[in-house]
Amino acid sequence: MSDAFIVCSNLSFSWPDGTPVFQELSFSVGAGRTGLVAPNGAGKSTLLKLIAGEHRPAGGTVSVQGVLGYLPQNLPLTGDLTVAEVLGIAPVIRALDAIESGDAGEEHFTTIGDDWDIEERTRAQLDRLGLGDLSLTRRLHTLSGGQVVSLGLAAQLLKRPDVLLLDEPTNNLDLDARRKLYGVIEEWNGCLLLVSHDRALLDRMDRIAELARGEVRSYGGNFTAYEETVRAEQEVAEKNVRNAEQEVKREKREMQQARERAARRASNASRNLKDAGLPKIIAGGLQRRAQESAGKANEMHAARLGDAKARLDEAERALRDEQKIALELPGTAVPVGRTVFSGERMQVRYGERALFAGDGTDLEVRGPERIALTGPNGAGKSTLLRVVNGDLEPEGGQTRRADGRVAYLSQRLDLLDLDRTVAENMAASAPAMPQAERMNLLARFLFRGSRAHLPVGVLSGGERLRATLACVLYAEPAPQLLLLDEPTNNLDLVSVGQLESALNAYQGAFMVVSHDERFLAEIGVTRWLRLSAGRLLETRAPADE
Repeated sequence: MSDAFIVCSNLSFSWPDGTPVFQELSFSVGAGRTGLVAPNGAGKSTLLKLIAGEHRPAGGTVSVQGVLGYLPQNLPLTGDLTVAEVLGIAPVIRALDAIESGDAGEEHFTTIGDDWDIEERTRAQLDRLGLGDLSLTRRLHTLSGGQVVSLGLAAQLLKRPDVLLLDEPTNNLDLDARRKLYGVIEEWNGCLLLVSHDRALLDRMDRIAELARGEVRSYGGNFTAYEETVRAEQEVAEKNVRNAEQEVKREKREMQQARERAARRASNASRNLKDAGLPKIIAGGLQRRAQESAGKANEMHAARLGDAKARLDEAERALRDEQKIALELPGTAVPVGRTVFSGERMQVRYGERALFAGDGTDLEVRGPERIALTGPNGAGKSTLLRVVNGDLEPEGGQTRRADGRVAYLSQRLDLLDLDRTVAENMAASAPAMPQAERMNLLARFLFRGSRAHLPVGVLSGGERLRATLACVLYAEPAPQLLLLDEPTNNLDLVSVGQLESALNAYQGAFMVVSHDERFLAEIGVTRWLRLSAGRLLETRAPADE
C-alpha cells in the first residue's frame, strides 16, 4: 500500500439511532481514477464524508496523503455568494486589486502568497468546465443548478488537490457540461474517488470499487469491464447453485433409500431370528448390532446432506440478487403511423419572454416513436413536456391529442398519494383489475408480500419510480404516450436497469428528457430532438449536441 493515497482501516460508523452503516471496513485507494458503486442507501456518500472529515468514525482510522478536495452531492452554498467567493479566491483578488491601486501593505502579499496568477488559472479552469463567460462578481442565485455544480468542481480543482472526492458530480448537468467534466476527469492524474450512477462517467475510470456486504471489492478496468466480470461471476454462481441443489436432492434421495433399506433389513432379520429359534440374549445382541449399523449409516448420510446444504448456502451467497423486472404491456401498443400528438406554432411566454423562437414551434408524435428530447438546462424541455401532456396550455398555436391516454412522469415523481400504500395506489389506478391480478402485477414490479403494503412516502427513489411505473403503465386505460422528465436522476444503477426493462417492454410512444447517454442508448431511441435557443430541431444523435 506504499502508493495508497486513501487508507481506511477497521472503519465503523453508525447513525445516531444506533443503526450501523459500516463495521470494521478496511480498504485503500491509490493513484488513478476509482469509481465507487453500490445501491442507494449502502453508505457511499457517508463513506466520502468520513474520508473528507465531515463525519467522525465510531471506530477505526482514515488516512489521506496530500491535499484533499471534496465536492459533496449537495453544495452548502448560499445564493448571495459571488463566483469569486465560491471559488475561494475573493481575498486574493482583493489583495491583487489593492496592490495594483498602490497599496503595498505586507498583509496583501501574505494573502497572495504564490497565487499571483490566480486570475489566469481561474479563467483557464472555468473555461475547461464551460463557465468561461462567468463574471467573478456574479451572484450564485443567478446561476443554474448545473452551473453551480461545475463551479463547485472548479473551486476544488483550484486547490490543486492530490486527492479528489466527487459525489454524483454530473447531477443537474446538461450533456454539454457533462462532456466538459468528462474531459477534466480524463486528464486527472492524482487520486480520484468518485461516487456516480453515470455509466458514461464510470466508463472513464481505471477501476471500479464495489461496496457490498460490508466490504469494498476492487475490479480492474472501467464500468463496462466491471459489468462483464460481474456477469461472468453470476453465470458461474448460478451454475454452482444448480449443481449444489442437485447434490442436496441426491443426498436426500440416497438418505431416504438407505433408511428404507435399513427398515427392510430390520424387518427381515426380526422374522429370521424368530424362525431360527435362537436364545433371546443372542437374538437381542444381533438386533442391537443391526440397529447400531443402521444408525451409523443414517449419521453418515445426514452428515453428507449437511455438507451439501452448506455448499448450497455458500453458492447462494455468491449469487447476486439482480432484481429484474419482466413485463408484458400489450395494452400500450400504438399502430404505426397513428398521430398521438400534434402541435402547430405552439408558444409559451414568461412575462415578455417567448420560450419558442419566431411564430412558435411544431411537434408531431406518430406511432410507437421513442423520442429523446435533449438540450441545455433552462431551454424549456420540461415546459414542452407539460404542453404535450396538457398541463400547460400554450398561449398561441394549436394542439391535438389522440384518444389514448397521455401519462407524464415529472422529475418529482409526484403522481401517487404518499399516504396510501403501493397496493392502494394501484387499486386507485386500475379499479377494474381483480385484486389477485393487481398483487401479482406488483410482485413483477418487485413489490412482494409486505412491500406492497408500505406507504409510498417511505419508499426510496428507485422504489417510488417502480410504484409509479406500475400505476401508470397498468392504469385504465393504458397510456399510449408516455412523457418522462429526467427519470434517472437520483436512481442507483439497479433502479436505472429496472426502468430500462420497463421502457423496453412498453409498446407505445414515449418522449424522454435525459442527459444520460447510456440510458438513452439502452431504451432504443428512434428519434432525436434538440431544444436550444427557442428552436426544436431534429438531430441524428446526442453527438450533435
